[in-house]
Amino acid sequence: MTNKPSRALIVIDVQNDYAGGNLPIEYPPVELSLANIGRAMDAAKAAGIPVVAVQNVNPAQAPFMAEGTPGAELHEVVASRGWDHSIRKNMPGAFTGTGLEAWLRERGVDTVVIAGYMTHNCDLSTAVQAVHAGFGVEFLSDATGSLPYANRVGSASAEEIHRVTLVVMQSRFAAVMTTGEWLDAVATGTAPERDTIYGSNQRARRSPQQ
Repeated sequence: MTNKPSRALIVIDVQNDYAGGNLPIEYPPVELSLANIGRAMDAAKAAGIPVVAVQNVNPAQAPFMAEGTPGAELHEVVASRGWDHSIRKNMPGAFTGTGLEAWLRERGVDTVVIAGYMTHNCDLSTAVQAVHAGFGVEFLSDATGSLPYANRVGSASAEEIHRVTLVVMQSRFAAVMTTGEWLDAVATGTAPERDTIYGSNQRARRSPQQ
């Protein structure tokens, strides 16, 4: 029998520039992920799970989330609900230079639950940092989101980036689940499904689509 996780919900960079601002989230639709972020925060509060609000702030001349601009402010979905702890950062991972790990350790947290933006950047970085620090990770697939990229290497849609990042997360770094599945896990105490690199690869190799 596994011990019940001691969780903290880490709400990463839910800021105005991601919701119709200078760097809009496209997949899943930002209205959907914002609603699920609110659901997760409400459930965490009801269950006594501490909530950490993370805010990324860039220099004043930056094209998005620039210091002092409306786009850098936390979205109303988060700002209206409050939190137990807040941190500001200027690197992708929420553990870098923020004191977050010490705050979690002081409260006996062993599992971080990740919601917010972007799936493939700050969420991914924070999940990897958490695993390396010895925390369990739960990753909310529909309370996170991505946007499209095109550069000298190629291009990828927001859906592709989001989906592939989640597959990689589930293979090693996190238990990936919808917000509804997470609410059920919190309510019932059931352990979320985790996977392995080997198992994920074996299933892919057996798939007739490969």
